[in-house]
Amino acid sequence: MKLSMHLRCSVPNNENAVELQNVTKGVFSGDVYLDILKGIDLVAKKGELLMITGPSGSGKTTLLSIIAGTVRPTDGEVHVLGSSLTDLNDDELTQFRRINVGFVFQQFHLIKTLTVLQNVMIPLILNGVPKKEAIERSRSILYTLGLKEKEQAHIVHLSGGEQQRIAIARALVHEPKLLICDEPTSALDAENGARIMHILTDVGKRSDRSVIVVTHDHRIFEYADCLAMMEDGVMMGYRNPRPLKGFYA
Repeated sequence: MKLSMHLRCSVPNNENAVELQNVTKGVFSGDVYLDILKGIDLVAKKGELLMITGPSGSGKTTLLSIIAGTVRPTDGEVHVLGSSLTDLNDDELTQFRRINVGFVFQQFHLIKTLTVLQNVMIPLILNGVPKKEAIERSRSILYTLGLKEKEQAHIVHLSGGEQQRIAIARALVHEPKLLICDEPTSALDAENGARIMHILTDVGKRSDRSVIVVTHDHRIFEYADCLAMMEDGVMMGYRNPRPLKGFYA
């Protein structure tokens, strides 16, 4: 799949949800310094579903973590939803994430001692939403994701695919302005993967919310507004994935 080095996801303007300029990240492994990200420039529009793909170890998850504000870059500028994350202290970053960002992690990070409904309610409770409203909103998103009958189940009794959908419900329930997903369809069959991608696409189109997805799943490339390829800590290029629709069927 050939990628254009000249096609950018968008032109920088006031409609951008995410702007990264010359972002680098390095860490020490013993006495050896490793460059994980090497001068990343990236722009994602409000209302856009940006998909990032590439080999394992190319820096995709680190890039997501920097956009989310859970990892600080070594150098460069990170602007998300009009805020410079590099200028925020740790407490300000925590508040920014809680209000503005929804996460879907590869490992789900669900609380096994809570029911499905209680897990989904967590972001709402943290943001001070009254319990009755939190229950209603959580039940609504569970219904949308086909999990209504599971709301009183405990996490340990659910399949990996069901847990993945619950993690997505929890990320969506507080209606974040930016949704960040690390391999959201990796544990899902084709039918449930398509259901999730339709929901994520709809999230982006409503209220100008932005969705950034890291994935190895070529089946879902066609849902992206922009497909970015990373390799060895470098952004190799971008393309419109629409011509891929049906290619992998």
